[in-house]
Amino acid sequence: MKVVSSDIVISAVRPAQYPETDLPEFALAGRSNVGKSSFINKMLNRKGLARISSKPGKTQTLNFYLINEILHFVDVPGYGYAKVSKSERAAWGKMIETYFTSREQLRAAVLIVDLRHPPTQDDVMMYDFLKHYDIPCVVIATKADKIPRGKWQKYLKVTKETLDLEENDQIVLFSSETGEGKDKAWSILQSYM
Repeated sequence: MKVVSSDIVISAVRPAQYPETDLPEFALAGRSNVGKSSFINKMLNRKGLARISSKPGKTQTLNFYLINEILHFVDVPGYGYAKVSKSERAAWGKMIETYFTSREQLRAAVLIVDLRHPPTQDDVMMYDFLKHYDIPCVVIATKADKIPRGKWQKYLKVTKETLDLEENDQIVLFSSETGEGKDKAWSILQSYM
């Protein structure tokens, strides 16, 4: 997909603040520091639209990005970051759960994992949560450029096995440095629209 326009339209914490449109939405979930902002910026051809922070756990709201006036990316707070209070984490959890379980515009979740490491317990819990609620899931394995091409399949196998990936869920090798996987990711997302 050729992205000609993209902008953040709202940062929401409750359903009353969600955009009132019927546009398809794709929720981006992943650990803090896994490269969600870099993924968004690469997919949208924008350098600093999604702010990349050196401090994990920065995203504390549901950030809605309007793309080409036809769909939304929804960046949800990263999980698994220790320096956030338990009560704050519980509030994020509730906010995320409310969005995932009640938003009719949600077409699929994009679970972003770091290809270099096996998915964490938090990644597995997120994947299981999505499966429990029958939410289609596309797994994006980022930082592919940090691993020699000849070892990609080996690392992918570990990711698939750790998540216990279902056959109909797709996984995409991705690099926000080289653009690897960008076209494939767009074509999968478009199939859900």
